[in-house]
Amino acid sequence: MNFNDKIPEEQAFLLNPVVLAFVGDAVYSLFVRSSLAVTVDKKSGVLSEMAAKTVCAGTQAKLADELSGVFTERETAVFLRARNAKKNTRAKHSSISEYHKSTGFEAVIGYLYLSGQAERLDEILHYGEKL
Repeated sequence: MNFNDKIPEEQAFLLNPVVLAFVGDAVYSLFVRSSLAVTVDKKSGVLSEMAAKTVCAGTQAKLADELSGVFTERETAVFLRARNAKKNTRAKHSSISEYHKSTGFEAVIGYLYLSGQAERLDEILHYGEKL
């Protein structure tokens, strides 16, 4: 698979929701880091701290709450499957509830990215900037 290759939407939808969250975590982190790199004139250590505050489970859980009325039916289904999935890792600096919601949020990001829904992915990623 090449970097810009996409998979059919149905195939992405059927992936393990925790795997979707694994991909979504990387996509969201790259989005946040890229945005900070081009909009904030700070050293990398400061940028890293700023990014960590944005990509943490607590912040993602709040964003997921805000997006609950914006998600499509399919996105909601992905979110719920991931939120409710059994995970092999534990929350480090957040509540269990926040961790589960952030996993759902990341899964939606992963689903949109892998299925090539770039316009919708941009909408969701930029929605957080409005909060």
